[in-house]
Amino acid sequence: MDRRNFLKAAAIACTAAIPAKDLKANEKFKIDEDRVGVLVDTTICIGCRNCEWACKKAHNLSTEPLEKYSNREVFENKRRPNNKALTVVNQFYNPKNSQLPIDVKVQCMHCDEPACVSACIVHAITKHKEGPVTWDSTMCIGCRYCMVACPFQIPAFEYDKALQPKIMKCDFCIDRQKEGKLPACVEICPTETLTFGKRKDLIEIARDRIKRKPNRYSNHILGEHEVGGTSWLYLAGQDFSKLDFPKLVSDPAPGVTESIQHGIFAYFIPPIALYALLGGIMWINKNKSGEE
Repeated sequence: MDRRNFLKAAAIACTAAIPAKDLKANEKFKIDEDRVGVLVDTTICIGCRNCEWACKKAHNLSTEPLEKYSNREVFENKRRPNNKALTVVNQFYNPKNSQLPIDVKVQCMHCDEPACVSACIVHAITKHKEGPVTWDSTMCIGCRYCMVACPFQIPAFEYDKALQPKIMKCDFCIDRQKEGKLPACVEICPTETLTFGKRKDLIEIARDRIKRKPNRYSNHILGEHEVGGTSWLYLAGQDFSKLDFPKLVSDPAPGVTESIQHGIFAYFIPPIALYALLGGIMWINKNKSGEE
């Protein structure tokens, strides 16, 4: 174990020793009424996968040419975001028109009250009041609690990296937003499937579309209420469960993760804290012996 990993291990133990009531998981999330979001209209998406290419380019994950993303063979299997693709597009059968499949973009939903933030014991994940949920490599200890907690099963881990693996997920192009730019996927979308703006305005836009074209849309805005609300919102022409979205209640997910997390703290952590301390002493002594 190197020095950094030892300090991370100690951080787990020390954080675990803190009373549950003092943890960040118990704090209220502070979000701006004018926080931003994206409305995804799946009835417009043509499955071009330009968003996948733009996302990879913006995050330095690939140098492949855009032309390669016209390959539609990838739709033969359902995909999930992973450590090499922060967003993916899947294709589904359209019962209204078998010749016109339904294409659905998937990425981190950037929940208003994220379970991943609540589950993280070292505050490596942050919910920004403007909307994005981001991960900090300098804080993460690799416990992967965020992966377990996420109700949408989004965060991915770089299992193929032995040194300094990362938790990978969409960061809502937060750096681009700070520069006044649109998220890369939104900017490149040729059909305006993705609409970027204030979340409250996007909800009104979605309601108006449903009202004007009730035969086109299911009367449901995914993300308006699920798990307390999300920054990414979806419209579709059928039930979202048929598009591989989980059925979720409106209660924020942190309520579940906190109770589990606090139970672990209450019954299992003190011994781990002790073992971490003893392990640290052994690590220091071992290095001293090697120097002598």
